[in-house]
Amino acid sequence: MDFAKSVIDATCEIFETMLMTRVTPGDPLPNRSDVFVGGISGMVGMAGGYRGMLAIHCSNQVAMAITGTFLGIEVETVDDDVKDAIGEMANMLAGSVKSSLSENGKDIKLSIPSAVGGEEYTFECHAAADQVLMPFKMPDGEFLVELQLQEQSE
Repeated sequence: MDFAKSVIDATCEIFETMLMTRVTPGDPLPNRSDVFVGGISGMVGMAGGYRGMLAIHCSNQVAMAITGTFLGIEVETVDDDVKDAIGEMANMLAGSVKSSLSENGKDIKLSIPSAVGGEEYTFECHAAADQVLMPFKMPDGEFLVELQLQEQSE
């Protein structure tokens, strides 16, 4: 399974249809950092045929821009609406990735989305999972979409 292609396809589709915004994928990053500064991460857990998570990591500025476009409002501070919107973006991305994985006959359940953020925070995930960390550019800045999955034996 080409996880990078699944992430690119899902991200481009969700941003174009839900936000009317074109995003440009970069090359997958070879290493991830567990520490994020001045931003928000939205995440959704995945269980079933695959176990892992999908997360979107973005700066406060990009998170506010996404939220403003998504909700059609002016956003001036990072508040609960911003955290909810970034969590919902992770949910939509995970749902789209789930669909591409389910075409292979995999049964996957998604968790309720959540979001964390702050001046500096740590985001750790499953060490043994296959992972891809894809950077994307949009007019308001850059963000990352991370997918970590481990196929479960039947």
